[in-house]
Amino acid sequence: MTTTAIAPFEWIARLLPRTATAPFCPSEVQGSVAVPAGAPFWKRALLSAGPGLLVAVGYMDPGNWATDIAAGSRFGYGLLFVVAATGLAAMLLQVLAMRLGLVTGHDLAQMARERYARPVRITLWLLAELAIIATDVAEVLGAALAFHLLIDVPLWAGVVLTGLDTLIVLGLKGHGFRQVEAIVLALVTTIAVSFIAQLALVHPDWHAMAHGLIPAPSLLGDHEALYLAVGILGATVMPHNLYLHSSAVQTRRSGEGGAALRDQLRLAGLDTAVSLALATLVNGAILILAGAAFHATGHSAVDQIDDAWRLLTPVTGARTAALLFGIALLASGQSATFTGTIAGQVVLEGFLNLKIPCWKRRVITRALALLPALAGLLWAGDRAVGALLVFSQVVLSLQLPFAIWPLLRFTGNRAIMGAHANGVLVQMAGWALFALISLANLWLVWGWFHPA
Repeated sequence: MTTTAIAPFEWIARLLPRTATAPFCPSEVQGSVAVPAGAPFWKRALLSAGPGLLVAVGYMDPGNWATDIAAGSRFGYGLLFVVAATGLAAMLLQVLAMRLGLVTGHDLAQMARERYARPVRITLWLLAELAIIATDVAEVLGAALAFHLLIDVPLWAGVVLTGLDTLIVLGLKGHGFRQVEAIVLALVTTIAVSFIAQLALVHPDWHAMAHGLIPAPSLLGDHEALYLAVGILGATVMPHNLYLHSSAVQTRRSGEGGAALRDQLRLAGLDTAVSLALATLVNGAILILAGAAFHATGHSAVDQIDDAWRLLTPVTGARTAALLFGIALLASGQSATFTGTIAGQVVLEGFLNLKIPCWKRRVITRALALLPALAGLLWAGDRAVGALLVFSQVVLSLQLPFAIWPLLRFTGNRAIMGAHANGVLVQMAGWALFALISLANLWLVWGWFHPA
């Protein structure tokens, strides 16, 4: 009698799915959440809520922290109006992405595959993948820094620990899309509550904060202020979120016909506005915290997240402030783990019509983020975290026009969108934003290679 030997780790391979699986395969989860047309408004609103939250976590990731902390410590509340303006810009772009998905039944990547020649769509796919990897680098560094601050492990070890989040993704295979949204909601709530508590400890100047919301073009005459403002813009609006949102809204299933579509658009618009308003408030809270804790106490050169963490306790006199800061940072890094994986599946399936198991997608993306993060730390040391975070935001900002261009072309085309095509004012605002971001990119790159 002979026995068949089992190769090492083969038992693990047998447990892993060989095909794309929910909740990360767009085609599997499309229309998986029913929104009954006859249900009360509040119930339909709750069932429709979620896709906006998935994209909102990208607007409060560790990359945003670096720019907001530097802006708050250097200029106090002065650049708060920039945070508010970029939040409004994000809402406009995400609403357009949401409308494209609901009206056409195709996400932005699928539309590009159908409408553009192969060289163009391959280029757009590669740029979208680069944006996802750059985002993941920021999440890796942010989560690694949180591990370093909370449990005192070396930064390189914290980077390695972030690779374990793949196990979380594996544990979710076969679960519904709403479970992922619930996990992200819990993480976002953790971030928001942590910052509310921290603001209560630092006692910000509310009058000065309100004044900071008033646009101050004269302040942008300062080269450093302008550079930080452009950094906030580059760190806030993320290209992969446009692909993700146009797909995620299609998880909702409602009735047929024009009235049902209009209702879906209203509910999804509400979800987007509330979710991104929350993200904008969190970004504003980070800047306000830095302004109240550092700028107001004479610490105007805090541009590293770990420096901010170390100063919080002596400045506020409360150990709780630093603990809450570290917990929020860890939640910020981990929340984008899920959305990055889903966005990766969306662009892969949309541009190439290719499906792979979600664990493979996660492993590929995380491996491509771990390598540059580890290499940067080992080569330049722990102080390289700030520079690496800023560089990841530069990469994101450079990719953004390549996602905005097709989005505006598709949503402004009546042959594609019908009666739901962009109006003149929306189209003008969109192209003005495209031009502003493109110019901001040129300035950001110039400032990167020619620092003041």
